[in-house]
Amino acid sequence: MTQQIDVTVALEMWGTAVADVENLCRCAATEALAVSDRAMPGSEISVLLCDDDTVSRLNGKFRGHARPTNVLSFPIGNAEDGPQSILLGDVAIAFETVAAEAASSQLSIADHLTHLVVHGVLHLLGYDHHAKREADKMEALEVEILERLGVDNPYATNTNLEIHASPA
Repeated sequence: MTQQIDVTVALEMWGTAVADVENLCRCAATEALAVSDRAMPGSEISVLLCDDDTVSRLNGKFRGHARPTNVLSFPIGNAEDGPQSILLGDVAIAFETVAAEAASSQLSIADHLTHLVVHGVLHLLGYDHHAKREADKMEALEVEILERLGVDNPYATNTNLEIHASPA
């Protein structure tokens, strides 16, 4: 059974900055679901490619932090227990923040976006990075998935790289 990944490009700049951005997101999400042992056959997620204002509003409404961040994950059910259904949830990614982070880390926007999609999907699957042990496990899985996608380990050369998302 195939996974269903719906991608909504709500900001035209995404398509200008990243070639075939919808396919990139689908490939990253599909690979994250394929590598994780927590994904159920036929899992469904949505990815929203939007702007800082949209993410800031979502962040304020659901996390109490009315500011932009790079990626937000909205798991359906209790993320700590892993997915409870094939409907895993939603991921929202903010263009301006991602573009600025990519530039300051000397990454392409496409590679940084790929990393953030993988990161967000792992949150939907119940992975987290609040405790060191879980963070190490999640980061190792991210690096493995990114390698399979042909993206260099972003943590190897960017020791200050921060991924701000956490389940809402």
